[in-house]
Amino acid sequence: MAESKQRLEWVDMAKGLSIFLVVMMYAASSVGEDTGGVGAFHWGIAFATPFRMPEFFLISGLFLSQVIDRPWRAFADRRIVHYFYFYVLWALIHIIFKVGLLSTNPVGALEQIAWAVVQPYGVLWFIYMLAVVGAATKLLHDLKAPVWAVFGAGAILQMASVHTGSYLVDQFCAYFVFFYAGFVLAPRLFRLAAWAQEHAGTALAALLAWAAINAALVFSPGFAMHPVHPAMGLAGLPGLHLVLALAGTAALCVIAALLTRLPWMNWLRWLGSKSLIVYVAFVLPMSIARTVLIKLGLIEPTLLTLLTMSVAIVSPLILYWLVLRTGWGRFLFERPAWAQLPGTKGSRPASVAVPAE
Repeated sequence: MAESKQRLEWVDMAKGLSIFLVVMMYAASSVGEDTGGVGAFHWGIAFATPFRMPEFFLISGLFLSQVIDRPWRAFADRRIVHYFYFYVLWALIHIIFKVGLLSTNPVGALEQIAWAVVQPYGVLWFIYMLAVVGAATKLLHDLKAPVWAVFGAGAILQMASVHTGSYLVDQFCAYFVFFYAGFVLAPRLFRLAAWAQEHAGTALAALLAWAAINAALVFSPGFAMHPVHPAMGLAGLPGLHLVLALAGTAALCVIAALLTRLPWMNWLRWLGSKSLIVYVAFVLPMSIARTVLIKLGLIEPTLLTLLTMSVAIVSPLILYWLVLRTGWGRFLFERPAWAQLPGTKGSRPASVAVPAE
């Protein structure tokens, strides 16, 4: 039990780091787009570019082995329907609010809703893709596809930088290998985290070496800072990008394991346990906060990004707290019984909902 609790703690810490980096990226990019300025957070995001989203996918695949052998109906309830429920719900909320209400364009809202079925919508693409890569991994597992062959094919797709015009296809090619890596390398990653906790000094030295190499390759010739989309240097080369992504995700796992030794960092672990709640609901408060702050005259990129990011992270948590306190709107963060597949092990009585995490 103690080992299991320790594992969950570092995984939640890793989720906290991941959601922090993702919200930071969107906040910095949107500030850069609106002001044309570059601040300190832009440089931090540039450093994390090789591993920021790969880490999220890898962490999401860590516990897939616990459900991969379930019958398809039970697996689909937990790993496909679960994510699609939150994707559909929050895509509708985003589109209706941003297009239907703010832009007063109901026809445009309907068009975007229709497209959202086949093209992952906005920042919610990650939720959509979790269902897709989970289904693909289950299918390949049931077909008894050799692990090395699947991993190799996923690596080739990632290195190919596929651009078909279909966001669904392109993102699958770019990130499937990292989700699959989380699934097949989970035992090794858990051992790595345990080793880091027992050998903190050596782990810190290894992290410094990794950070130096990652920075040298990201900020090497070819790097170009941009307010919205900075371009990597040598780190963007096919193959090298894949290696840096896997190394970076392993490094974040080590960092997360070390942070569990610091009681004052428990807030980040708690944030990680609510990462999906933050992810689905941070965009609207982020947009509102950024717009209001700019109208108030704040255009300095670093401070504007910091304040925007803070509002984006805290607002979903406040909303979640209000939902729990009042009992109203639980469907926003908990999958209700009607959205569960009947007759599955993951289904619950009508009075019990399935939380987002």
